[in-house]
Amino acid sequence: MLYAILCYNPEDVVGSWSKEEDDAVMDRLAVVQEKLREQGRLGPVARLLPTTAATTLRKGREDPIIIDGPFAETKEQLLGFYVVDCASLDEAIDTARDLARANPGTGSYEIRPIAIFRPGSNFP
Repeated sequence: MLYAILCYNPEDVVGSWSKEEDDAVMDRLAVVQEKLREQGRLGPVARLLPTTAATTLRKGREDPIIIDGPFAETKEQLLGFYVVDCASLDEAIDTARDLARANPGTGSYEIRPIAIFRPGSNFP
């Protein structure tokens, strides 16, 4: 089953990393990604740009409102995501643990099964 592993972290903390600190985190994450790639379990991975680059479409009215800028009301922001093929939720949790060890500090990884899957299509 495919799982989305969503990476949340305080944006101000991640934004304060020096280039060397950011490069070190990316290098550690690349080790985890390479292991998953070798196992044929790694799908799309994306690192999102800061919330200041985001645009929000807020529903609830006949004409949705388009809002520029950072309007999230939480300290942690969605920074990126992985799509990983795992045999079970336990395996997905183990994968999230590997990612968490590679990415220091606080934050969280949310794990969600993905319901839509096209059999026969391979990951790039």
